[in-house]
Amino acid sequence: MWSASSPRCAGPWAAPELGLDLDDDAKARVSKRLFDWVLSSLGLLLLGPVLLLIALAIKLDSNGPVFFRQERVGRHGVPFRIHKFRTMRHDPQGLGPQITVGLDHRITRVGHVLRNSKLDELPQLLDVWLGRMSLVGPRPEVPRYVAHYPLALREKVLSVRPGITDIASIEYRDESSVLAQATDPEHAYIHDILPRKLALAARYVDQASVWGDVSLILRTILAIMRR
Repeated sequence: MWSASSPRCAGPWAAPELGLDLDDDAKARVSKRLFDWVLSSLGLLLLGPVLLLIALAIKLDSNGPVFFRQERVGRHGVPFRIHKFRTMRHDPQGLGPQITVGLDHRITRVGHVLRNSKLDELPQLLDVWLGRMSLVGPRPEVPRYVAHYPLALREKVLSVRPGITDIASIEYRDESSVLAQATDPEHAYIHDILPRKLALAARYVDQASVWGDVSLILRTILAIMRR
């Protein structure tokens, strides 16, 4: 688990006069939140020009907002509206399917580039900065798919902040192509892919650590570069 209990960092955590006499779980949560806040702040600052250029490309390419906002289920089951760059034609009624299958006709020209490079996920740095998400953690799902979580796994997976990346994001980075081969993509996602993702998410919760998160961030970057 994320831990701040090593001798090198035990001093400040054990200072009751500063209100930091925390148990191990609380230390781990504070450490992970600090890690997320620092890196998301740096990311937003350094990538600001890139984000602005992407936003301009989206506006020039198709009508609609720059961001795609959708309700996802966060920590402890609290819903929030995720930030992503819009990669599809604007659908104000939200009537389209909630999974993307193969070469979905709704995807815009710029959207194809953003999806292939995973640049559409960058605005989630704002969600991390705001404390709704973490850099690493189980990917947040829409309520209709969370309803299919087995109770025990639901409690475990939703006990942590959802993340921009995790091991399932790497293992299933070509998920839309896999679903395109299924006769019933919705059924395949719920009954085949989702249970495997949940097993990986539960493993992450059990084994989460500082270096594990750093490793997953680096693996995600390498996986994107290899596409």
